[in-house]
Parts: sequence; C-alpha cells; structure tokens
Amino acid sequence: MSRRDTYPIRIFLTVVAVTFLFSSAPPARAFEEADKYQPISETELERTITLTGRDLTYQQVVEIARNGAKVELSPEARQRSADAYGLLLQGAAENVTIYWFNRGAGDQRETVIFSGDPTTPENTKLLKDQQLARFKDGVRDGYGPEIREEALVRAIMAIRANTMSYEAASPPLTQILVDMLNRRVTPVVQSRGTLGEGDLNTLGNIGAAMVGEGEAYYRGVRMPASKALAQAGIKPLEPFAADEAALISTNAYAQAQAVLLLEDSCRLLEWADLVYAMDLLGMNSSVTPISAPVQSMRPYDWLTWNAARIMDMIRGSYLFDEDAARIIQDPESMRASSQRQGSAWQAWADLRDSVSLSINSSDHNPATMPGLTSESSWELSTPQFMKYHVKGGKLSGGKSGYIFSNANWDPYPLANQVEAFTLALTNMGVVIAQRIERFKNPFFTVVKPADVLNAEMRKNAPTFGGYLPTDLWQELAEMGAPVTPAGQAIVSTVEDLQAQTRIKTERARKAVDLSFELLAHDLLTASYWMEIRKIQNPSRNFGKAPAEALAALRQVVPWQQPGAERPKRPIGMVVYDFLQANPASKFYAGGPKPPEGRPLPKAGLQ
Repeated sequence: MSRRDTYPIRIFLTVVAVTFLFSSAPPARAFEEADKYQPISETELERTITLTGRDLTYQQVVEIARNGAKVELSPEARQRSADAYGLLLQGAAENVTIYWFNRGAGDQRETVIFSGDPTTPENTKLLKDQQLARFKDGVRDGYGPEIREEALVRAIMAIRANTMSYEAASPPLTQILVDMLNRRVTPVVQSRGTLGEGDLNTLGNIGAAMVGEGEAYYRGVRMPASKALAQAGIKPLEPFAADEAALISTNAYAQAQAVLLLEDSCRLLEWADLVYAMDLLGMNSSVTPISAPVQSMRPYDWLTWNAARIMDMIRGSYLFDEDAARIIQDPESMRASSQRQGSAWQAWADLRDSVSLSINSSDHNPATMPGLTSESSWELSTPQFMKYHVKGGKLSGGKSGYIFSNANWDPYPLANQVEAFTLALTNMGVVIAQRIERFKNPFFTVVKPADVLNAEMRKNAPTFGGYLPTDLWQELAEMGAPVTPAGQAIVSTVEDLQAQTRIKTERARKAVDLSFELLAHDLLTASYWMEIRKIQNPSRNFGKAPAEALAALRQVVPWQQPGAERPKRPIGMVVYDFLQANPASKFYAGGPKPPEGRPLPKAGLQ
C-alpha cells in the first residue's frame, strides 16, 4: 500500500473558488449539537490494561477509549516489535529488497530509496529527514468533517498500539503511542480519505501530532499539537527507519469503528430482548413458539439461546396462567421475533470473533517475521522465498527471518461481517416495526384501549405511534442493501481494490442508533399495553425484569400525566434517552449461558 494523492490541483482550486463565493454566509447545520466535540468520561483512570498483541478484547478497547483506562505493553509485545525492527534494519544491511523501506511503495515499489546499512551516517540522515517530512505531511491527509468522538480516535490508537507489536516500529514510536493514550493527548483526525485497504490518511493525522504538527486535544481542550505534547510532558517523536509505514499501514480506523459498534449493539440487542418480553406481556401472547420443545425441533444455537432467554424473562408471569381470552397464535412478527433477534445475536457473535482476531494480529505490509527459518514452512526454502531471507547480524541481534510483501491489509472477512450484521439488524427491525402496528388490531389484542380505559385515562396516557415508527423503519430498511463492491484502479493501477470499510462501519453504527430509536417506540407500545393488562386484572404478574423495567420507565414517562406537564419534546426521544442511560442488564442480568465464541488463533507461525 502507499499514500494516496488526495489533493489533485484542479479539485483544490475548485474548493477554494467555491469557498470564496460562499464565505459570507455561515454554513447551515440542522443540528448544532452533532458537530460538537465529544470528550470521554475518565471513569477508569486507575485501571491499566496490558497490551500483549494476543488477547485484547473489544471490551478492553472500550474501557481505554471511552473510560480512560491506561495501557502498558507487555515485555513480550515490546520484544516482538524490537525483534521485527532489528530484522528490518538487518535486512536492508544485507541488501534484501524491502517494500516501503529500501524500496518505494505502491507504483514506486521498484524504486531504490537507499542501499546498504541504514545506520550509516549517510543513510541515517536520509531516513531521519525522510521520515520526519512524511510524519509532518500527515497533517494534510484525509478530508473533513473531523472525527468528533474522542473515544473513536482513542480506540484507533489503542488498537494500533496492540497490533504494532508485530511491526518493525522503532521503540520511540511504540512508546509515544502509549504515552499519548495514557496522558490523554488525542489528535485531531479527519473522518474521510480512507478506502478501507489500510487507513493511511487517518493514521497519518495521528502521526503528524506525534511530531508536533497540526492540532490535538489535551484532556479535552483543543490546542496546537506541539503545545499538547509539551503540556503532557511528551517529547515529540524523532521517527526513523520505516516508522511511517509501521504506524499508518493498518485498518485500525475500521477496527475501532467495529469495536464501538460491538459495544453499542450489544446494549441494543439486550434491550431488544427485554422489550420483546414486554411486548409479549402487553399482547397477552401465546408463548408456545419460544418454548424449549418447539425450539429443539430447529436447534440453531443462538436462536435456541435467545428463545430461552426471553422465556426466562417472563417466567412466573401471567402468560403461563390459563386465560380463555388468549388467542392461539400471535402475528408472525410477534412469533418470529426470537428468530430475528437470535439471528442478530449470531451475526453479532461472528463480528465479535472476527474483530477479536483482527485487533490481535498484523495487517501491515510488509510482514516482518523474525525467528523463521527455511524449515518453518516448505516454501521458505525455495529460491523465490530465499530472496527475502535475512540471515541475521548485529542489527538483528543475530536473529534471522523473512520480510514479505503481502495483502494482509485487505480487511476481509471483517468487512463482510460488518455488513452481515447490518443486514441482520434490518431483518430484526422489520419485526419491531410490524409488532408495533399489530397492537392496533383487536384481532390480536382482543380488547381495545377504550374497552379498559376511560376517556380521561386515555387522554393522560403517553401518546405514541402515528407515522414516526414507519418513518424510522423506512430509513433503517435502506441500510439492508450492501455497499456495492468497488475496484477503481488507482496509483498507476497498482491499487485496484477498495473495501469501503469507512462507509460500511458508519452505516452499521447508524443502523444501531436507528434501531434504538425504533425500539423506543416499541417500548412505548409495550408499556402502554402492560398498563392495560394490569388494569384488566390487578393480580397479574409480569415477571421480575419486565416489571422493574416498566417501573423505571414510569419515572421518566409517567403513565398518567396531563399533556401540558409532559416534556416539550418528542416522547420517543425521551424514551431513547432512557434506553441509552439504563442498560437492560440493569433489570435482567445472567440468564441462560450464550453459545461459546470461536477460540482466538495466535498470530504467526507457531
């Protein structure tokens, strides 16, 4: 991979001209709040997470990114990176052809940058000047708008600190990434400019801040990067060797988006299960479809688990009592909800396992592999592979190995799994949208609200429904179509694939947010009908978790309150805020054990 030319002159001149024509008018924004910087809350400052390159979890990345947990590199991780760095230097000294070091990158891959020992005075000066210039130039990479989530930038940095333990990074580069995380120096990073085959421009912005170029936030306050480093007591990086490549040749931006996607969607799916349980209670449903005998006839692990989880939530409720008014079969959207939600959980688990592998392995080109011998794998002894063999010497501490060009930056299957999860969310979303509407049909509810509530009670109850759930569903449904695969041959046709992971992960995270908004209206519907069922028969039991969730909701959305006294904002937004502030695990924790994930493979030949 190579750095893309993102600033063609003709485009630049066009932008300047348009900016001049419209500079007298301020930019129009629909929501000012969305454009504000979102600093983290340092709730885990006392926690330190050890990065080994082997076992980082998405939850740990979230603790670092969102909660301010500190990081340290394990001795093993530091040694692995130091060995790769030494092998890189030794390989050049032995005149092994090394992509993006003693040779150029991209369409310059056959261009000789220098020859011989990189530590000679002449080559040292060349490399120091070259690397510093490249790091400084990173301030011009990418394109706005800026990333407003401090947590997202910190997640990028945390993941790269972990995966860079496989790369030939100089020890000062390794250390400054750790120091910036621990002292909360967060570079200003542009959100666009990556095609998903290595997030070069994104990491270029971070690299610029390391040498004091551009701007950064120090503990949430924006300032010049040089000042942020100074206030944090961090000496600007003096890059050397192939430090730029070691830092920026990674998919850490996409991986960071996927990590935050996993965290937020886990909370969504937990709430989806609890709200579905409340829907069943509000509908006075027949719950035979989620019973263990029925599920055993089609034993998909995640579907069976999800049905058992819902059944456990409503255990002890009135749905297991005899009721002559209860119909034999609910609408499809109610009966099949556990299938759709269980399938979403399965897609989530597949994505989780893929993210776990990707943030604990190398996606860098070239692959620097100390310790390998010609006997490590049969092909290594062939003439083609021996061209890239490093015999070992003083610069590598005597260690031998190989340095290979590769395509480990191609972010598949992760890119597919992000879209598969988005599709699973839309398939879950359609049942949520439909079951909201089914409550309007007395064929399923048996009674109408007017049969149970007097006019005053109906007037003072929370209002919901209308066009809004359908509007939200239609917006979510559009995300069910995947991003069209692209293959635009750029950089002299060398780079002819694009993975669009920026677009895919952004869409997935938006789908999660839209699903929360849709679920808020589902919760309004379920809670309304639970109140009706209770009024019908005050002795009815809802089960512990649904009852506690209903009681908590009533603290912010009272069951009976004159309209003039309710918040002067859409009630669905009030419930959305409730869902965000109160994880479903607050009301239902534990339950059936979920299926186990795939074991995490160990990167590198063992």
